Amino acid sequence: MEQIEELREDDDFWTLQANSLAILATPTSLQTFRLANDLTETVQVSDRFHLKPLLRAITFPHSAFVLALSENAVRLVEIHADLPAQTVKVSGLPKDAASAVGKSTLNDRSASGRMHGSEGQNVRFQQYARKVDAALRPVLAGLDTPLILAATGRLASVYRSANTYPNLLAGGIDDSPDRISDADLAAASRPLLDQAYAAELEKARSLFEVRSGEGRATTDLSHAARAATFGAIDTLLVNIDTVVHGSIDETTGALRLADAADATSYGVVDEIAGRAIANGAKVLGVRASDLPDGGELAAILRFTA
Repeated sequence: MEQIEELREDDDFWTLQANSLAILATPTSLQTFRLANDLTETVQVSDRFHLKPLLRAITFPHSAFVLALSENAVRLVEIHADLPAQTVKVSGLPKDAASAVGKSTLNDRSASGRMHGSEGQNVRFQQYARKVDAALRPVLAGLDTPLILAATGRLASVYRSANTYPNLLAGGIDDSPDRISDADLAAASRPLLDQAYAAELEKARSLFEVRSGEGRATTDLSHAARAATFGAIDTLLVNIDTVVHGSIDETTGALRLADAADATSYGVVDEIAGRAIANGAKVLGVRASDLPDGGELAAILRFTA
């Protein structure tokens, strides 16, 4: 409580906040997380942290990179929900298409050389796109952050064919970014992120229906607790807004529900999510309306368990 009181009195801490705040406290430590998501207020006391609401920030991070690409310029812009968009310095990023291919302009229509006109421009766009992609690799390596392309016409399609980053969104900003500010790029990106997350959820729900017919999906808490314990869950959707009190046996995965919070109980869905993550499952924090029948969870299984 002393740590929490000190935090409450820390004026500097409260000057920079987001939409939600998570505090994880023990007798010897205190961690805080500022979150862009709107979370339901809750207080949980147990022998383990209640982490399920934080899954929402991972499921819908509200962050992305925008690649603003044109023949005249290229820049990478990083966007977040509650921070100003800013251009990222990328080593080796070409200045423009012409300099990337060693020319003063791409509009040279002379017949010199073996290729000219639209054919030559296509080849040079491909060279340009490959150099941009190569420069971005060290920056994006190992990330899951979505990449949004802001480009038009032939250059947009050429870059998509050259791109090697797996998280480039199918939807993009179909406008020349030369005269679009970083802030306006961020504003144009947010509907695309919403569409991408909605598509991801719909894909998970559709797969759940398919796997249900194969006996490889469940909304039953007892079944999910056993499956999580033995590493059988591939994808898990959990309701972040509610708490079901109880406990799960560490060895067998047997579920015991409690009528109310007590000294030996904790949020069992939160525990199922933790065990699923520990066994390599993909876990999405969602609202009740995103779950089949508005339940507590939906688990897609790797095998019948």
